[in-house]
Amino acid sequence: MSELFNAVDALIASRSPLPAPPERKRLRHAHGLTLDEVAGALQVRRATVSGWESGRTEPRPPEREAYARLLAGLAQLYPADTTTPGDPTPVPEKPTPPETSAPPAVPAPPAVPTPPETSAPPAVPAPPAVPASPAVPASPAVPASPAVPASPAVPARPIVPGPSAAQPPHASASTASTASAASAPQATPVSKQSAPRPARAAASAPAPASAAAPPPPMSPPQPSSPPRRPVAKKSAPRRGTASAGADPRFGNGPLAVVDTEADGQTVAYCTGGLVLDVPARSLPALVEWTLQEAGLGAPKLHASGKDADPLLVLTESALQRYGLPVTLSPSERLAGRLTDGHKALAQLDRAEWRLTRRGLGPWARIYRPARGHQRQCVQLCVPSWGALDQRTWGEAAQLPPARLAWLLGTYATRVMTPRGSAAVTGLELMTALNPPTRASAPDETGRRHKEHRPGSLGEDAVTCAPCEAPDGHPLLAGLPRFHQRGPAEMLCEEAYDWARELTDPECMQRYLVGIDVNLAFGAAANGAVVGLATPPAHVTNPEFDPARPGAWLVDLSHVDLSRVLVGKQWRQLRGELLPSPFTPTGERPTGPAWYATPTVAYAVELGYDVAPLEAWVRPDQGKYLNPWYERLRNAYVDTMRDLGVPDKLPPGEFLAAMDGHKQRDPHTAIVLDAIKSTVKGGIGKLRERAHGGGWKPGQAWPALARPTWRPDIRAAVISRARVNMHRKMVALAAATGRYPVAVLSDCAVYAADGPSPLDVLPYDTDDRTVPGSFRLGVSPGMVKHEGTQTTLWAEEVREKYGENLNLARYIKTGQVTVADDGE
Repeated sequence: MSELFNAVDALIASRSPLPAPPERKRLRHAHGLTLDEVAGALQVRRATVSGWESGRTEPRPPEREAYARLLAGLAQLYPADTTTPGDPTPVPEKPTPPETSAPPAVPAPPAVPTPPETSAPPAVPAPPAVPASPAVPASPAVPASPAVPASPAVPARPIVPGPSAAQPPHASASTASTASAASAPQATPVSKQSAPRPARAAASAPAPASAAAPPPPMSPPQPSSPPRRPVAKKSAPRRGTASAGADPRFGNGPLAVVDTEADGQTVAYCTGGLVLDVPARSLPALVEWTLQEAGLGAPKLHASGKDADPLLVLTESALQRYGLPVTLSPSERLAGRLTDGHKALAQLDRAEWRLTRRGLGPWARIYRPARGHQRQCVQLCVPSWGALDQRTWGEAAQLPPARLAWLLGTYATRVMTPRGSAAVTGLELMTALNPPTRASAPDETGRRHKEHRPGSLGEDAVTCAPCEAPDGHPLLAGLPRFHQRGPAEMLCEEAYDWARELTDPECMQRYLVGIDVNLAFGAAANGAVVGLATPPAHVTNPEFDPARPGAWLVDLSHVDLSRVLVGKQWRQLRGELLPSPFTPTGERPTGPAWYATPTVAYAVELGYDVAPLEAWVRPDQGKYLNPWYERLRNAYVDTMRDLGVPDKLPPGEFLAAMDGHKQRDPHTAIVLDAIKSTVKGGIGKLRERAHGGGWKPGQAWPALARPTWRPDIRAAVISRARVNMHRKMVALAAATGRYPVAVLSDCAVYAADGPSPLDVLPYDTDDRTVPGSFRLGVSPGMVKHEGTQTTLWAEEVREKYGENLNLARYIKTGQVTVADDGE
């Protein structure tokens, strides 16, 4: 029996109640403790405690029980104030009928938590917002404020938005709602006969100082009467901020998942756990409600940019509620939109709402022409129509509404509000962070005008160079129909796809170990100097300038990888065991070919002279992609931290943390995959090819009209990624004599005596490795373990599928489904 009691005690300790993240920070400050002191007492890292206080992470056993004990003790010494000094003791108020005067102030709605250490704690703590990952119930010693306002004029329900120890991440929306309702104060129910029609839940506008104190919680309903959703006033409530420093216009977050419940009530699940009642009975009314009352959207990412339009995600029940089909017909699916004449389209037309050329499809934009500087646009996402591609979003389309709102809201907060596929969002993020125009200085009349913003791509599309144009481009319309362009006519900067046979010593080693570069294309975009808003200029017999972006026709066949400069020393290598850095296939070039600037600059770095025959260079240049990389890097690192893999871990600890990291929280893992797809897809979208029926080679396609259709920028990024990979392989070969067996994009495979990357990469006792080579870690450009197979496996699959099989393609799982194209 004692074993059972011990197991129960351990289970209770694993769920030790903690106060909300802002209260944790307040208690530490009240006692004058530093992060280092708390971290030392709990035997954790300083960043770990900071993550607990910001709500980014939650403590786990055994540290959780000790941390809860610390906070409970501090809470007894420094209890939270619940009233403003001088104010009378709060008394629950009764619901009042709608009045013409402004409604009383209510607390702001919960929102995704802001980064830690943004400001000093207030003198009187405000009710804590619901974090992105839900906290367990507050300790009895620390009075917990209501998660959502309890005013009868605000019909809100707290929904648990993220995974916790008390509730699995895949819990249903109804379960989350019930669990939250059981612990949060409930408003007194109002009868349907006498109550106005529900409008929405929101926060009020900032109130005067006398009304700054939060309203008291309402009395809970009687046990014999089941709790029902409070009813709001019929007039539109004022909006307020969701958290300190948030934009008051978008107090309820960037998006909402609209769902119709079994009782016929339509609700909108927002980020932060808030649920809004939706009174709209038609699609046009839903758009109007979103823009006028819902408080949805996101502020611009750049001072010269635009605010993000609110996004509504429609579940299957919501589609039925608004007269839309649950699934598209085969013809509609092929066209990617509803057919003309649908009654929903007629409703929008009568209400003077417009659709973009994409029509009403999986991702739709409904708008009216802007009035002055105010946009009127709402974006729709329909998962059951295929909006959330399974290759990017996994099972997100099947999640309950509350979980889907949390997942998409986390992505929107860290990256941006989705604008379509991950590739489309990645491209839109470039423009959002680097807008093409800005407001000019006032003219003689005091008016400002729109002007080009330096460092951007501008508003107009730029014609590419002939060598940069893909097949079928209008610039190539004069070529013979079946003409195949060679390297001397076409710029071909692509990722690696190279493999070779194992040497006899490598066959004697037991394992093949794959290492994969984190966010390789993102790391390559960092610091890349690319052309901006001016067309390329053609020059003949130019002198190569590594600082000038462009395309160069040059012969690099004389570069011998058997003797190269590594650092400042000439080194002898086995060049036949290395792929060529100048071709995607790894084969040595045989004559002049077009290369992007980073490729030619690498030939110079290896110690060889170059003599270009001609070039297309970009006179206007800059590091256009730097803000894009920085935001996506932060999103990636923050999400990896949520999965239990913080940065700056020693190599062994990093490999241990990476083991099974996606299984710790499958929904956060979906966010991680979406971020990676945003990076890769955004770079690929820079050279979007023609698609759809009716297009013929030589005709322009819609993507060519975009300022962000820039095959030269894509070529520069891919060139840098391939060169970075080769540089690290050369450094490792020069220091250890290890050579790659296969390379596929950002994955390299090495033979080793052990199954771990530590058996490939040499680390000393100070966790230092070969300078300029691969390093284990979570940051973009560092590497992780991709997979390990045996050399016997390699012999078997190559015997079955052929010697040209790229082992890097299958090193992760060992499952070979289709032979390479060359077979």
